Amino acid sequence: MKILLILLLSTTFAIAQENSKLSVGIFGGVNLQNINGKAYNGDKLNNDMLPSYHFGADLQIPVAPEFYFQPGLMYIRKGDKNTSASSTSTTSLSYIEIPLNMVYKAALGKGFFMIGLGPYLAYGISGSVKTVSGLLTLDQKITFKKAVRSEDNLLVPYYKPFDAGANLLVGYELEDGVFIQLDSQFGLLNINPEYKGFTDDQSSAKNTGFGLSLGYRF
Repeated sequence: MKILLILLLSTTFAIAQENSKLSVGIFGGVNLQNINGKAYNGDKLNNDMLPSYHFGADLQIPVAPEFYFQPGLMYIRKGDKNTSASSTSTTSLSYIEIPLNMVYKAALGKGFFMIGLGPYLAYGISGSVKTVSGLLTLDQKITFKKAVRSEDNLLVPYYKPFDAGANLLVGYELEDGVFIQLDSQFGLLNINPEYKGFTDDQSSAKNTGFGLSLGYRF
C-alpha cells in the first residue's frame, strides 16, 4: 500500500513539474453565438443562436504554483440568426480576438482539471448580413464604423469594429498535452454604432456565446 501511494505521489509530482514550464497551445473548435440587446424602439432582440467556429493559439506562462497567465490570439466568427414569418436573416461577424485568461490547473488522474477567467479584446475584420425571403436573397457586406451620420447610406448594415468582454472556461488537459475546453463569452460593449442626428435611438447589441475547443499544448 505504501509503495502504491509513493508511486501515485511521484507520478502526480512529475506531471505537475512538467506542466510548470512555459508552453504554447494550438486549438480550434465550434461555437454557438448570439447578439443580445434592444432594437431601435427599445424592444428586446429575439435572435436565435448561430453555429460557427474559431481557431487560434495561446502562450501559457506560469505565475504561481498551479496558476497560469494565458494570453492568446484567435480568429472567431460571431453573429446571430433572426427568423420571421416571411424571411430569415443571418448576421456573420469575423473578429481577431485576444483572450487574456488567468487559469488554475490542478493535477487530476492522468492530467489536469482547469478553470479560468479573464477579459477579451476583439476587432472586427469582416462581416455580412444575408437575408432570404422566398426565392429572393440579399447579401450585404457589413461596414465597421463607430458612428453613423444622416449622410451615410442607411441601407448598409453597420457595427462598431471594437468589442470587449469576459471569458469563463473549464476543461481537462491530458498528460501528453491534448486538451478539451468549454468556453463562455459575455460581451460588455455595445457593438451598435452611434447614430448621429437620430433621436430616440434605444438600440444596443452585445455578443454572447459558448464554444467547445480541442487543442494540443507543447
